Amino acid sequence: MLRTALRNVLAHKARLMMTALAVLLGVAFVAGTLIFSDTVGEAVKNASTKNLKDVAVSVQATSDSDAPAPERGGKRATALDDKLADRIRALPGVQTVRTNVTGSATLADTDNQPIGNGWQNLATNYQPGKDGKDSRYPLVSGRGPAAGNEIALAESTAKAAGVAIGDTIRFATDGPVLKKTLVGIVASDDPQVTAGGSLALFDTATAQKLYLHPGQFDELIVTATPGTDQQALTAKVRELLPKKRAEATSGSELAAQQSKMIAEQNSALSNTLLTFAGIALFVGVFIIANTFTMLISQRSREIALLRAVGASRRQVVRSVLAEAGLLGLISSVVGFALGTGIAVGLRAVLDANGAGFPDGPLIISPNAVLSALGVGVVVTVLAAWLPSRKAAKIAPVEALSSVEAPPALRSLVVRNIIGSVITGLGVAVMLWVSTLRSADDLPIAMLGSMLTLVGVIILAPLLSRPLVSLAGRVTTRLFGIGGKLAKENALRNPRRTAATGSALMIGLTLITGMTVVGHSAQLGMDKMAATGLTADYQIKTSTFVGLDPRLSKKVAEVPGVEAVAPLRGTGFATKGGFGIIRGTDLSQIDKVTHLTFRQGSLDAVRAGGIAVSQTGAKQHGWRAGDTVSVEFDEKKKKKTELKIAAVYADNEVLGDSFADVSLVDPHLTQIKNDELLVKAAGGGSPALVKDIRHTLGDSPLLKVQTRDDLRKETAGQIDTIVNMVYGLLGMAVIIAVVGVVNTLAMSVFERTREIGMLRAIGLARSGIKQMVRLESVVISLFGAVLGMGVGIFLAWAGGKMVGSSFPTYEMVLPWGRLGLFLLIALVVGVLAALWPARRAARLNMLEAIGAQ
Repeated sequence: MLRTALRNVLAHKARLMMTALAVLLGVAFVAGTLIFSDTVGEAVKNASTKNLKDVAVSVQATSDSDAPAPERGGKRATALDDKLADRIRALPGVQTVRTNVTGSATLADTDNQPIGNGWQNLATNYQPGKDGKDSRYPLVSGRGPAAGNEIALAESTAKAAGVAIGDTIRFATDGPVLKKTLVGIVASDDPQVTAGGSLALFDTATAQKLYLHPGQFDELIVTATPGTDQQALTAKVRELLPKKRAEATSGSELAAQQSKMIAEQNSALSNTLLTFAGIALFVGVFIIANTFTMLISQRSREIALLRAVGASRRQVVRSVLAEAGLLGLISSVVGFALGTGIAVGLRAVLDANGAGFPDGPLIISPNAVLSALGVGVVVTVLAAWLPSRKAAKIAPVEALSSVEAPPALRSLVVRNIIGSVITGLGVAVMLWVSTLRSADDLPIAMLGSMLTLVGVIILAPLLSRPLVSLAGRVTTRLFGIGGKLAKENALRNPRRTAATGSALMIGLTLITGMTVVGHSAQLGMDKMAATGLTADYQIKTSTFVGLDPRLSKKVAEVPGVEAVAPLRGTGFATKGGFGIIRGTDLSQIDKVTHLTFRQGSLDAVRAGGIAVSQTGAKQHGWRAGDTVSVEFDEKKKKKTELKIAAVYADNEVLGDSFADVSLVDPHLTQIKNDELLVKAAGGGSPALVKDIRHTLGDSPLLKVQTRDDLRKETAGQIDTIVNMVYGLLGMAVIIAVVGVVNTLAMSVFERTREIGMLRAIGLARSGIKQMVRLESVVISLFGAVLGMGVGIFLAWAGGKMVGSSFPTYEMVLPWGRLGLFLLIALVVGVLAALWPARRAARLNMLEAIGAQ
């Protein structure tokens, strides 16, 4: 029987090629994801390990919460100072103590544009040894900074900024623009820098002046003499530290923490890619099962002969499964090789788009090899299991007398009952999801979506009859007898048509759902920008360090500026939960945002008290005139009584509640504005933006955005997600196309005699081609319409849940894109039929009529 299985694989190479391609593509996706994840993870881990080389103990300053508020304003205060560093140096086993000052600096390039990647814009102090060089940052050219007006940059940072030794570097930390002369360029293997960030180096005194206080540090890096026990040294260092103001971690513990963090960071991307790989394999299951069902139907005489000469049912099942296993293994091996190329290409693409992964060798782990090959073989064998059981149940006499028997009615009835129950359960869950009001309920929505999709797949043979019949009416009217034959061929075996259409349906369900939600979210953002924000500009920093309150007065003095309203917020706790109150200038706020009061008025808020949103008031049961007790500082547990002066319609700009800055400021540890809202007298202009930036010192930290900029920024994020989904689900659609080709090729083989008869009674070769093409189009349209219908339903139910935290969200169907999807389905149908149609038309008439 094993020899028979091997012979069958070799004898049906052309028939199995498409099935092998489906397995190959799915395995390639899985293998590529695993190899990519292992390669990037190992590269980042190696970079982190190299970065922690020779670190025996790391002493880090914790939040200095006991320091008085005035001391914390503007600069951090830490408990790590020169005295503590000297005491640690005196410990037995300590070789050196490196004193680090760290912060963030956003640099501008020669076009005054910021470089780097937000919080990855690292700044620290250059610490030369006796030879005048810092071993942590080897010099590439120039020298290290030694005075307050000097700066050194990482080689990648200097290249991105387009600067050279001797140039003036413009940068900002959390205040005005600073200028220093570039005196050195260094090499750096810091993961933050290699992953797209920037690195600026100052002498220690300058770094302390920028970020801390004289003589203070953020971290002390201890290196040990050879043979010193890290854990014992760490314990000794801990004894010297002030309680609750510093903590010591051994180098091994720090490496373990970083490895865990790296694994968590990579897991999100890896899990996403594996999800789409799973979808691709899921689609492939239909194609594999379809192929083996048709192969077994075509080999029924052969199977009957095997049964007649003594083969048992179990042996027949084993023979088919062995055939599937061998096919899966061969396909998986080729797919793994392709997956290796995908991993290399994926890394290159992400690096080109600014991912900045560290350099490292390609990692092909045994786990990746076994997982990818195992998945391919297991999926293929499982997909062939039901067809193998069907083969074993064929009675020898019945098989010898009939090439193909129609599926039993009972099996379809049972299938339809099961499909109806699962679909009904999925729809019920999704209807419940539409009433939920929290994003935490996403797992329930995913469960409901999966049940609905699986249920519809099971019901697909039943649904195929009305949909294919409807499409057949169109093809019959437009193409005559060719269209009618195409319809009858598609309806002849509803199971096969359903399995083939379902492969395309799965991809289009997900693509349609994401498109509808993404399009509706974009329109909701537009609506939010149009109704909530009436200001022409929003000013904030790219690193969220906040804006000096004095800057709002400077902006207000710019010619052409009509109003400026600052926004800064703090959290509070009440019996009903948590919220944020935003402080603003009450004399200006109504000029920069649209306010509609349900109770009270803005004048009442100006007289003292706070205004709360309609949703917040409803949630807590508050009304205008009530007095509520809140806590601004959980540690102190001090109650503050606030009077609710007004209730306003939900406003995205102001959030939960707002009040005058005088009420909010006493509860802030550092008084800085989160953003400034600016209303221009003439509606704004590029010249005014330039004047505002110039007034604020042309700082690379600042973002001056129009309402259109804000809309595009948000829309860009949504577009990125949707486009990524398109790209990843494209693999599932490609596999679905392979399934259509496979089904048509098998169908042509089954109908060899029938095609010969059609040719004999006068149907031309072009008519045969047209019949096969139209059958392909009908099947593709069936899968597309079913997929788009399910996708729209899931988008509606999921959108209802999204809308609970997105007041302006409203589902709007993107008719243009939906029409494009239908057009793509038509193209898929035409292209998938090219080879089967040509093969059918080239059949010899007499040989086809005589075929068994």
